[in-house]
Amino acid sequence: MKMSIHRREIRRRSVLAGTLATGLAGTLAACGGSDDSDSGTESGPVRLTYWSWAPNMEKVAAIWNKKHPDITVTVSKQASGGEIVTKLITAKKAGNAPDLIQVEYQSLPTLVSNDVLADLAKEAKELKSKFAEGTWGMVTLGTDALYAIPQDSGPLMFYYREDLFEKYELSVPKTWDEFAEVARAAKKADPDAFLTTFSSNDSGLFAGLAQQAGAKWWTVDGDGTWTVAVDDAATEKVAGFWGGLVEEGVVDNQKMYTPQWNNALNKGTNLVWVSAVWAPGVLVSSAPDTKGKWRMAPLPQWSEGENRTGSWGGSSTGVSTDSKHKAAAVEFITWLNTDPEALAALVEHAGIYPAATEAQSGDVLETPAFFTNQKDFYDEAATISDTAVASAWGPNVQTCYDAFMDSFGKACKAKKKSQFVSSVGVMQDKTYADMKKQGFKVAAG
Repeated sequence: MKMSIHRREIRRRSVLAGTLATGLAGTLAACGGSDDSDSGTESGPVRLTYWSWAPNMEKVAAIWNKKHPDITVTVSKQASGGEIVTKLITAKKAGNAPDLIQVEYQSLPTLVSNDVLADLAKEAKELKSKFAEGTWGMVTLGTDALYAIPQDSGPLMFYYREDLFEKYELSVPKTWDEFAEVARAAKKADPDAFLTTFSSNDSGLFAGLAQQAGAKWWTVDGDGTWTVAVDDAATEKVAGFWGGLVEEGVVDNQKMYTPQWNNALNKGTNLVWVSAVWAPGVLVSSAPDTKGKWRMAPLPQWSEGENRTGSWGGSSTGVSTDSKHKAAAVEFITWLNTDPEALAALVEHAGIYPAATEAQSGDVLETPAFFTNQKDFYDEAATISDTAVASAWGPNVQTCYDAFMDSFGKACKAKKKSQFVSSVGVMQDKTYADMKKQGFKVAAG
């Protein structure tokens, strides 16, 4: 039976910098150590606790429990984002972290640096072939370790009003230069409309766009020294591009998820939304009158002939260093994130877009109701997902994200390209200073 991805609440959930342990005791690969004494087959019944915020995860676990009475998984529903990160670090300090953990990709460095996550490379590295290279890179953090198994992903895509593009004789842009030309043409065709908006209230989209351009905001070397490069050339290019279009008046400056933004999508005065694979679920409520009028295409590229995208959202499943049943835990999360029956259940009950490439198209996913005119929606999405680049996250993502919302919020109000570019420097300075304050070995990129 085909299932459709349910609507998921869209909010960028990220780590709380204030919970970080001071200093990084070595490379990331050395931080996730765990007792491997139980890495073989375990005897006797095993009970595992799984902290997760995904809806209806207990229904998915029930399928496993019915078939595996010797390894029982109990789901404990948690808040997402910074709340679960804080709670996990506190539990680790008390020595009673849960066996299994749902972890957003950007939270992995924080949990690794606090020794919350076990290294699963010995038990699960052979799973690499089941995921896109960029997705796998987000759970290895660029090391030989493996800190989680990918669960769901959020590749960026280009959503546009097909009917209005036809009405105004606009072409779907293949490059960002073409995107700028289409923005100008759309404004000329309808002076009351904008091609899209640049929003300052969701840092994840900007991060994904910077990733596509080649940005690597955090990297760490072999002696545990972090390089912070939020103001790299790629990020400044992205900021200047969008700032220039806002200053020119062909891209709007309003925030997403507001009544005004919803109205612009619904009325067609915003023709495009650069978003992730989960966007159809948002359009259902944000633009209810536009069903069957949208299409999805790959993200525009910075250079003709390139084929890459960034990510916005997604999570993985890890095993805590406190777990006494590592082998059993790995057995479950391998099933959860790679078995066809489990993946179908995750789509049906939890509403995810699976990270496992084999589940990203075919019979598991049903064409979104809003995209009845694009029957190959998930085939196209799977192709795009395979081009996602690995994100480079660090241990104080929230500080960086807060700096974005503050500095770019001011830049959007000013509608000045120069202020968009200088806002990247503000993000860099605040992120770097926070890491120094936390006691990390850090260098500026």
